[in-house]
Parts: sequence; C-alpha cells; structure tokens
Amino acid sequence: MHSTHDLPLKHSPCRPRSRTLDLAVKTALVSMLFATAVHAQDAGPTPPAANTDEPSADKAKTLEGVTVTGSRIRRVDVETANPVVTVDRSQIAASGKATLGDVVQELPSIAGNATNANTNNGGGTGAATISLRGMGDKRTLILVNGVRLAYNDVNSIPANMIDRVEVLSDGASAIYGSDAIGGVVNFILRDKFDGVQFSGDFGESGHSDGFRRHFSLTAGHTGQRGSIVAGIEHQSLDAVSASDRAFSHDALNLSNGQVIVSGSSATPVGSITLPRSVASQVGCSSRVSLNPGVSGATSLNDYHCYTNADTYNYQGDNILQTPQKRDSIFLIGKYKVTDAVEAYGNFYYTRTQSDSQIAPVPVFANGDNFVVSAQNYYNPFGVNFGTDRVSGDSYGDFNTRFTTLGYRRYTYKTYNMQFTPGLRGSFGDSSWQWDANFNYGKVRQKSVNYGFLDYEGLQQGLGPSYLDAGTGKVTCGTPGNPIANCTPINIFNVNDPTTIAALRAIQRDPTATSDYIVKQFEANANGNLFTLPAGDVSLATGLSYRKESTSTWADPLAVGDANGLCGVVEFCTTVLSGSFNVKEAYAEALVPLLADKPWAKALNVTLGSRYSDYSTAGSNTSSKVALEWRPVEDLLFRGTVSQVFRAPNINELYQGIANDAPTVNDPCNFYTGGHAAACANVPVDGSYQQANPQISAKASGAVAAGYQLKPEQGKSFDYGVVYDPQWLPGLSLSADVWRINLNDTITTISAQTVLNQCYANASSPFCGFIHRFNTGNINYVAEPTVNLGALSTKGVDGTVAYRFDETRFGRFNVRLDTTYVARYDVNPDPSDPTAVTIHNAGKYTYAYGNFPRWRGLATLNWSRGPWSASWRMRYIGRTQVGSADEQQQLSADLSIPAVVRKVGAYTYHNVQAGYDFEPWHTRLDLGVDNLTDKQPPLLYQNNVTNSNTDVATYDVMGRYYWIRATLTF
Repeated sequence: MHSTHDLPLKHSPCRPRSRTLDLAVKTALVSMLFATAVHAQDAGPTPPAANTDEPSADKAKTLEGVTVTGSRIRRVDVETANPVVTVDRSQIAASGKATLGDVVQELPSIAGNATNANTNNGGGTGAATISLRGMGDKRTLILVNGVRLAYNDVNSIPANMIDRVEVLSDGASAIYGSDAIGGVVNFILRDKFDGVQFSGDFGESGHSDGFRRHFSLTAGHTGQRGSIVAGIEHQSLDAVSASDRAFSHDALNLSNGQVIVSGSSATPVGSITLPRSVASQVGCSSRVSLNPGVSGATSLNDYHCYTNADTYNYQGDNILQTPQKRDSIFLIGKYKVTDAVEAYGNFYYTRTQSDSQIAPVPVFANGDNFVVSAQNYYNPFGVNFGTDRVSGDSYGDFNTRFTTLGYRRYTYKTYNMQFTPGLRGSFGDSSWQWDANFNYGKVRQKSVNYGFLDYEGLQQGLGPSYLDAGTGKVTCGTPGNPIANCTPINIFNVNDPTTIAALRAIQRDPTATSDYIVKQFEANANGNLFTLPAGDVSLATGLSYRKESTSTWADPLAVGDANGLCGVVEFCTTVLSGSFNVKEAYAEALVPLLADKPWAKALNVTLGSRYSDYSTAGSNTSSKVALEWRPVEDLLFRGTVSQVFRAPNINELYQGIANDAPTVNDPCNFYTGGHAAACANVPVDGSYQQANPQISAKASGAVAAGYQLKPEQGKSFDYGVVYDPQWLPGLSLSADVWRINLNDTITTISAQTVLNQCYANASSPFCGFIHRFNTGNINYVAEPTVNLGALSTKGVDGTVAYRFDETRFGRFNVRLDTTYVARYDVNPDPSDPTAVTIHNAGKYTYAYGNFPRWRGLATLNWSRGPWSASWRMRYIGRTQVGSADEQQQLSADLSIPAVVRKVGAYTYHNVQAGYDFEPWHTRLDLGVDNLTDKQPPLLYQNNVTNSNTDVATYDVMGRYYWIRATLTF
C-alpha cells in the first residue's frame, strides 16, 4: 500500500539557553489558528511549496515500474502484498517538527521503549530510535534509499534531504536480511530540486521554556543528464529541568496505596545504619542522619534518628528535556555517463552535541566496595562501614551524596558520516536493470563524564587517619606509618569546606570514545524472466558483502579490571574492539497466476529467499511467500508469511563492562548444601544470609563474558484487505491482521535470573557468571548479553481515508490510522517450566514499555488557494501499570504485591495553519502542539526511570507554540 499519511511530530533538539517568544506573537498565532479553524473546520496539511520536489504520488501514477519498500521488484501496482505507509515532504512540513524521529515516532504502529529528547536517564546522546510493533529499535531496520543506516538514530538524517518516508510494518528478513523483524523504515532522498530554499522555525512551550531553533538551506539544479541537491541544516533545543513541571518536580512513589514524596537514602547529610549498641547512644534503633548546620568533625550529639524527611529528592536534579545541538550537511547527485549507465551518490555528515544530567554521585559504602575505617579520625562511631573490596568482609551501611561536586553530567559529541556512491543502468533494450553501490558509514562518539571520583584517592582518604601532634594536621595512616600524598576525608560531613576541598582534589571527569565503521558492497539486478498468460514473471536478485567494526578507548582510570572494577567511583567502561562480516545472496520472484478472469482480476504470488553467512553467528536462510488476490478491481486481499531472523549486532557482541547495582534475593540464603556451583564458598550450616540485597553487577556484551550468541529466529504473518470503491472516488479502506513469533531473543540477562538459573541447574552456563568472596558473600554477578526467551505479539492495523472533491469552500481530506494490540507476551526462559510469561498487551511495564490496546492518529486537512490548515489528533488508549497475577511480580505499588493501577486514554490535539505569499515566494506556517495542554499521567518513580511518567509515549512539555517561514527562489 503506497498511501499518504499525515502525522504530528515532536520538536527538534537543542542546547540550554533562556529564550522566550513575545506574547504578541503567541496571541497572533492563536488568533490566526482559531480564525482559520472557524472558516475551515480545522483542516489540512501544507501543500508542497513552489519549486519543491515532485509529489511522490505522481510517481505511482506513471506506467514505469517502481520499487516500494518491502520488495526489490519494480511494479506499476500502487497496492501490493506489503503494508506500506508513506509520509511525504508536505506532511512532514505540516507537522511543524524539525526532526524525523519526532515524525515517525507518532505512528500508531510504534510502541514500547524508544529514546527521544525526553529520555534523560538512559539517553542523552541526542538519538531518536524507532520501535515498530514494540519490538525494539534493534528489531526495526532503518534504510536510506534502501541502504542500511550506519547509526541507528533517525535524527542524524537531515530532514531537508528527504523526499518521503516509507514505513513497512511487516517482517522482511527475506528481502533485507537481519533486523527487519518488526518492520522497515526507509528514508527516500529528494533527487530533484531546482532553486534555493531557506527555512527557519522557532518554538517554545507555554511555560516559556524548551526553546527550539531550526534553520535549513537547500539548493539544487536539474539538467538534461543529471541533477544535484545540496543543503545545510542547524537544529538546537534548550534543556528543561524536571523541577519546572509539577508532575516531575518530586520523586513520587506509590506505596501502601498512598502517593509519597520520597527519594534516595544517599543524602548529603548521610544515612547511616549503626549497630544497636552504638545507635542507642543517639536514642535510635539503628539508622541515623546528620543534623543540619554542623561544621567540621562530628560527634554523636550531631545526629538524629533517620526519617523519610531526610531522603534526597534526586528528581529535581534531572532533566525533563535534554539539550541538543545538531549541524548537518548533505549532497545528493546523479549523472548519466552514457544513455545506459548512470552514476549516483549521496553523502551526509551530522555533528550532534547533547547532554544528560542526573543527581550528584551517591555513595553506598556497603554496595560500592570500599570501607570507611573505624580508625578514620572523622568517624565518630568507632565502627567500620562498607565492604572490603578484596576479602568481601561486610560492615554497616553508610550512604551519602557528594552534592558539592555538582551533577553527574554526561556530555556527548557524536560525528556521523555516510557516503553511498553507485552505478546503475540497463541491459540493452531488455527489461533488465542493474545497480551496484558501495556504502561507507562511520560514527564516532566522544563522551565527557563530569562529577566522579578517583577510587583509590577516596579509599585512602576514608582509611585510618590521626591528628599529628607535631603538625596539628589530620594525617592519613597511623602515627607509626603515615601515608604521603593523601588527604583524610570527612565523609560524615560532605558540606564542610575542608571536605569539599579534599573531594575536589580527587575529582575526575573520565572520557570515553567509541568508533563504529560499516563497509558494504551490494549488486542487484531485476527484470522479466518470461511471460505467462496472466503476465510477466519478474525476478530480483543480488549479492552483498558487509563488514562492521567497533573500537572503544577511555581514560585508564575508567577502565575495568578483570573483575569489572574501576578506578572511578560510579563510572566504568571497557576497552574493547571487534568486527564481523556477512556475505548474503537473495532472490525474489513475482509470478502472476491469473488476470482478468471472473473473480480474479489479478492473482499473484511472490516468493523470496535470502541466504546470510555471518562470521560470528553462522549461516541462515530466510524465506517468504506473499499472495495478492484482487477478485474485482476495487478489492484486494493480501497475505504474507515470512521467516525472520536477527543476528547479534556489534554492541551485543562487543559492548564493554558497565556497572550495575540490582537488588536481588540470593537463593543461597540459609544454605545447607546441594548446589555447589551456585553457592561457592557459602557455609553449609544454614548460617549464611545475604548481607545486602543491593549487589554489584557487571553488564556486558557476549564476548566479554565468553558467551556464544546465536541469531534470533521466528515467523511473521500479515493478512489484509484493501478496498478502494469506484462508486465513491477518494475513499480508501484497509485492515491488516499481523502476528510475530520470535525465539532465542537476545537480551541482557539480569543478576537475579543468573542466580536462579544456576541454583536450579548446576550445568547451566550461567554458573560461571557468579563471583563470590571467600566468605560466600556475592562479589559481583556478570549480566552478559545472552539468548534467552521468546516473544509473541499480534494485532490489527486499520486505515480509513477520504479525499473530498474540491468545493468553493476548498478541499478537505480526512484520515484515521489505528493499531490494536491483542497480545504482547514475553516468556523470559521457555526452558524453565517455572518461568512466568509476562503479558504486556494493554499495560506499561518497565522492561518493555507501553502497549495500550489502541493507538490512533486522525487528521483533518483543508486547503483553499494560498491557505491551508490541519487538525491532527493522536490517541493513546487506556493502559495499566501492574498485574493482579502475583507470579508476574509486576505490582504498581512499591509495598503491596499484585496492585493494578489503571491509566485513562489520552488524546493530543495539534493544529496548524499556513499561507503562501506568492509574490514574495514566501510561506508562513504557525502551529500549536498539545493544544489543550494535556499533562502526562503519573506512573510513579517506582515504575519508571524518568520524570514519574512514560517519556517514550506521552507529551511532557505541555502546550507548545511554533512558527516557520520558508523563502523559495
């Protein structure tokens, strides 16, 4: 289906800077929008501006065959077995969005976890990813002109180089190879443009923040033998603090049925768990905290019993919208070398600078593997705190937070370049055409990470220290064995000026740099083989070779040792490099079975198969069969059954070790024997009990853990109907039932799963991931990327579109696209009979994202002369947090199991109006996103990681105004 699709977008990225739009501009903007709405009943997207590319719909009306995403065969048919939605340049412009990620992410077929500008914790790189069918961005293939995108960030593609976006929501491994499980998003470049066009737009939220700027300049020329299009683009987006919105101002948790303002026990004044004998001296049961206003060394009189009022509101330190700045250039060209051969190429380069920010570094002395010595001069309690890094001996808990070092801030600079030259042509006067191209992409990402500490310097400063009688200074070590070049640290009073100076002396801002390179050569040919009574049998075939490589290097202090332990508190990376290659061959054939017969206007079958040979994952063959039956001219039935697969990507193979601190329940508690592999060094007398439920864990790729990954494999099904009645021209109806089953899913295994699987099965490969001290206490658990689990999802897509005849009131178009998710089930380990299947349909879950049953996108468009307007409505259906099934361990409440919290449906209204000032070759567009200022639902911090809500699904900025001017000459 090669249909148009009107979409809302989200704003573009930038960098923090305080700017506001004048109130008069806002007033004029709203007045113009509502005046237009009264006249036009809130309608339509912007028509293409003068001298822009040919509308993509015109291409479908020619008799020349074209290829549509999902097939390599050239066809005249607009509607085929492939369910494809197309978004053209006019629709992108009407949305008012500056980045392509904001466009595509609002399609109803997009669900689950995907990063965007509102992803602070776990994001910050400026990337926008696409998760078709909720399968994850790793299972959605991104193409540019049919060639793989080097960097899986659609925001890195300059928006002004795009002619249209084709979205295939069907498995396509047989056509495109690995990753095309949830579907394919293909960005088609504009190769025809004459003139020069400049565009500038600005936007700002109704809270007078989140200011954005977007400028683009495009120039092109088309001659008899070729064409060239070039452009530059700049985007920026200011940061918005989480404290600037009521819903994200505080860290909110749902506990015991009550909404509580809570936070972290790692506070600047400390959260200290003491032996009862010591705590009783303060008049407390166990936990104490420092009184405010204390300076210098502390005494027992300076502490009070710890309460919830002492917790730290880390949420106010976070960013609701991350700052971004992006600059890009591009060049697209083609030239007929001879009448039969054409050279072509496209090049683009994007530089992105972006930040994320979270609360100052916390210290958990019983979880971060260091000890606050009982002999430290500043320790008023006379007991050890923490865990010995070598022996594993564990003492009391001591939590604090180094607010005086400032936020933990991660600054990323990403450089992305992709260059694809090629040749294409025909074989004489035959129907056969050929194409050969080389794709080179390189991505370099540098990060500087602020607000961290040198581990050894901190450990020395927290070790034994004394007051030197001769110098009158506090000195590291003991009187008989002082330690040179060491400053004692009063961690019990982090706000004291002396402590601040000591911490800043050991502050480190580690850097890390990673390179990724892809090189690919591909040769394709397609044409007619022979003719049957129903038509020509067509074939497309090709060969390809691709090599991907990666390397990472970092500051030596930030590099983990053999145990994954680093020289920097709270930051760790690994120096690794690796590569793989894949050789592939494919063939796809279209066979017309019947034509112009009673109840068989057309009956076609398409067969396809692709062979892949990976140097890391072995060989695989994926095939598909698709059927198209048109009983009458107006009606099309279609169906596709495909094998899908995904080979391990380069990050899943070669990702370095990263720190994690999960909470687990050690199955070796009260151990009496029988599980030697899982409980090494644990006493067998039943005395062992896990010292701290929060342990140290090390997440990594498969290679670092010595695990052999294999590909994911499964099947994809799509059955649909398309009805375009001739008795009502302009009306189009379609519905598609889809289903995807996937096995051996590649995932990072949790520490709890490692412990459980090894305890249940001594021969489990996961037993080698458990590392214990000689006391039996857990040192750390490796959390590598492994094959584990099965995923099954199914649902229905539907579309209703009607283009009204033009009247004296103008032209109106309406469209409704919907997706219904009937099932999204994940079994974390099918080999384990006790494993519980997680049912995600109609729910939000932390691990997989948000899967409301219904999603929809409705548009009402209007145009009349130089005027146009649109009203776009994005619908997110009802969902729920938590499950009533206790086995699923998905409670919405922090303290009560099996609590379900329902979340109502959301509808966002975006309006836009524009006017062409033709004598001045200028167009002005104005818009308001989230017109009703809808605030996101509270899902609470015990269920999410960012801003108390699901930032991948709901709008967090509130009402947003934008204005754009476009000059063409």
